[in-house]
Order: sequence, then C-alpha cells, then structure tokens
Amino acid sequence: MDSLTYMQLLGRNRFFRRLWLGQVVSELGNWFYFIAALGLVRVVSNNSAGATTIILVARLVPFTLIAPLAGAVVDRWSRRTVMLVTDLTRALVALLLLLVHGPNDLWIAYACTALLSLFGAFFEAAKNAAVPNITGDRDLLAGTALMFSSRFLLMSFGAALGGWTAASFGYKAAFIVNSISFLVSAWSVWLIPDRATRQQDEPSRSDLQIKQRRKLSTYWFDIREGWAYIISHPPVAAILGINILWATGGGAINLISDRLGGLVFAGHNGISGDGAVAVLYFAAGMGLFIGMMNARRVGTYVEMRGRTAGFIGWTLVAQGVLFAAIGLMPTLILASAMLFVSRVMLGVEFAIQEALLMRLVPDNLRGRVSTTDRAGELLIWSFSTAIAGWSLKAITPRALTVVAGLLSAIAGVVWLALFALKRVSLPEREVDKNSPAEPESVPI
Repeated sequence: MDSLTYMQLLGRNRFFRRLWLGQVVSELGNWFYFIAALGLVRVVSNNSAGATTIILVARLVPFTLIAPLAGAVVDRWSRRTVMLVTDLTRALVALLLLLVHGPNDLWIAYACTALLSLFGAFFEAAKNAAVPNITGDRDLLAGTALMFSSRFLLMSFGAALGGWTAASFGYKAAFIVNSISFLVSAWSVWLIPDRATRQQDEPSRSDLQIKQRRKLSTYWFDIREGWAYIISHPPVAAILGINILWATGGGAINLISDRLGGLVFAGHNGISGDGAVAVLYFAAGMGLFIGMMNARRVGTYVEMRGRTAGFIGWTLVAQGVLFAAIGLMPTLILASAMLFVSRVMLGVEFAIQEALLMRLVPDNLRGRVSTTDRAGELLIWSFSTAIAGWSLKAITPRALTVVAGLLSAIAGVVWLALFALKRVSLPEREVDKNSPAEPESVPI
C-alpha cells in the first residue's frame, strides 16, 4: 500500500503528531538561540573570527564525543524518558545565557552551547530511533521527510525571527524563548506512551534475555556491537562514509554563513550583519524544507525504477558544485538564491538517504548506528569548522566557500564509484510486518 501523505500521517497517527509538534516548537527556539548566540558573541568579541569558531565548535564537539554513548543508552533504556529528561535539562541550561554581559563572560556562552549540544545528542538519538517504530516501514520516508523538513523550515523562520528579535528586543529574549520551547517539547513527549517508541517483539529475545544482557554487558560492549554491525554491512558503512566525506567541506557552512553575512554582505543595501546572516540561514532552511517536502514523491519514483543509488550520488555532486558557486556571487540575493537551490537538492537526498539507513538497520541497533553516523559526520564537521576558521587568516570567505563546496561534492563521486565498481549494492526492500496494513490501524 502507498505511503500516507504528510497530512494523513499527521492526522491519523497521534503519537507521531505529538513528537512532531514538540520538535517544531523546540527547533524554533533553537534557531532563536543560535542566531542570537552568534550575534552576541560577535558583538562581545568585536567581530573575532576566533570567538565565532569556538562557539561553532562548542556546538559540534560535545555531540560528537557523547553520541556513541547516547546511542547505546537509547537502545538499552526508555527512549521516552531520555527525551523527557534532556528536554527539561536543556530548558534550564538555555537560561544561563542570560549571564553573558561582556568579554569575560564568553566562557559561559561556550559552556552553555556545549551542554545544549551534549544533551541534544541524547534527545536526537532517542527520537531518531523511535520514529521508525511510530511510523512503521510504510510511512518511514514520509515521517523522516516531515521531521527534517519541519526542522529546516523552522531554521528559516527561526533564523529570521531570531535576528529580528535580537535587533528589536535584545539577545536575552531569544534565550528565554529557547528555554520555553524545550518545556513545550517535553510536554509533547510526555503524551507519547513508552511502548510506541520501541519495537515490542524483538526477534529471538525474551524479556529475561534482554534483562540479563543489560545486567551483564557494558555500554562499551554495546558501542562495539554497533560498530561491528556497520563494518560488516557495506551499504550501511557506505552511507556513513559519504556523510563523513560530505562534512569535510559542507561542515564549514555555518562559519561561511556567518562570515559572508556578517562581513562580506553587511551594509549592502543597508542590511545589518545580523540581518544578512539571517537571510542566508533563511535561504538554506527554505531550500532544505522544500527539498524534504518533495522527498516522499522523489524517493518513491527513484525507488520504483531502481535508481536510488545513482540519485544519491549525482545529487551530492550537484549540490556541492552549486555550493561552491555561492562564493562567486556578487550580491547577497544571488548568493542566497544559489544557497537555496543547493539546499533543495541536499534536502531531497538527505531524506531519502536517512530513510534508507533506518530501513537497513534493525531496531535494537538503530540508536547506536544513527548516532555513530551523526557523530562521525559532526567530528569531521568540527575539524572542518576549525580549519576553515584558521584558513581565513590566509584566504577570503569567498575563496573558502568555493573550496568547501567542491570538497562536499567529493562524497557523491566516491558513492558513485563504489556502486560502479560493485563494491556496494542495495538489498531488495522488504515489507515491514509491523507496518500498519490499513489506514484505520494507525493510532487515532
């Protein structure tokens, strides 16, 4: 049976709807915070590229370091509880940004950003592992696309509203909004029963076996089990590998947006640095949103024709070339337009790739594999951001954009080569027996 449309999925699956609504609100707050934090650091540090690089790295490194443990935790314990605890903790941490008043307080901004990233790793691991169980295999692509498209839509409007709020009411208002958003997210998660977030009939495992395994095994054993699975399954390893390769160049996007908007295009047509940064984030977010919203149809089309692998590879190449072209654009409008188109392509590719990964990995390993994927990508993203910040001592932000875009395109080249040389192939898709067979069987 065909996948439900986005509106049908939201209307008929109440558990997915609650998780989605909670994410919508918290993502809006996150982007309020991010734009405000970048602006605050830029003002307090007198436009220091080093300070901006530090806060960007602080947003990435903790997630990278803790993600493997987070994956093991959510595969072992209640995913609902993990999401609740991390939301409530982040609500408190977000308010600590109100204590930043001058250069001597910058460490607070760095520390809070790092803590939000750390707790966010646990939330993301639990949410990503739970979504396939809530949607079922049939609606997984639609659910994945809707989750991520909403995130990127909120990136657009959150960035724009965050920039406007910071300019109109000050940075503190954005930090308060972020804190409240986590409380709303926690309330939405609380309405979802724990049984909906985990596969109930784990194959070949009785409840006694699971309890005994939890008692005797260590988290390190769980982490190694996830790594062993990745290594022994070439399609899964290939997906993780191209995400890491993409991050060598694509990971510099946040620093590039800050430097292009805050310095290169600041003052053009009377727009402020914060305003220009918000415009670039708006263009990127809208592009990713539109790409994600079209992923269900595109993914179904390419899958029916057996072209999923080729589509992923060529789309990665194209988005990288368009990304590089941003550095050649003379105006903010043209740069934003090029960024928008490249993100549309990346959004479609990412949704299809993410749904493919979730289908390939069994439920009891999904948390560990998804967080390993994200951790590896963000580790390289962190290095990319740090190296990009250092490179700005020798090259311009425009030159950095061109180099970063071409590096991100290499991921597509490698992916296509793996399939052309028959080193990797995709298995035939199997129908998930746990997927709802009829629309009325979906929780209402």
